[in-house]
Amino acid sequence: MTERKPVGISFESWVDKQIRESEQRGDFSQLPGFGQPLDGLDRPYDETWWIKAKMQRESVSVLPPTLALRKEAEDVLAALPAVRTEAEVRRMLTEVNEKIAEAIRRPPPGPLLNLKPFDVEAVTGEWRAVRDSS
Repeated sequence: MTERKPVGISFESWVDKQIRESEQRGDFSQLPGFGQPLDGLDRPYDETWWIKAKMQRESVSVLPPTLALRKEAEDVLAALPAVRTEAEVRRMLTEVNEKIAEAIRRPPPGPLLNLKPFDVEAVTGEWRAVRDSS
């Protein structure tokens, strides 16, 4: 922690002195991202950038529950080609199927789900066929 600003010194010069001394000690060179360009400088300014970044870091969704579940189901299907084992494919499909079944039993607020559980055997068979042909 730094000391208090002495009386009689302008705030700006006192802050500049603190920064200069910290740079000389090498305090800034140990920070994450030191020497790398700032992320997002090529994008247009967005006043809510920090809210969007925090939501992305914490995996927070602003979608209604039914739309979030539809997105999750799409993401599971999109991730299947990269999965290495059949057991993992079945586990992923079973997990999303449980969520879909629960949403059908107790519909959450928002738009209609319009989604039914995946046929685990059929999807696993398709995954196996694609994997064997590669």
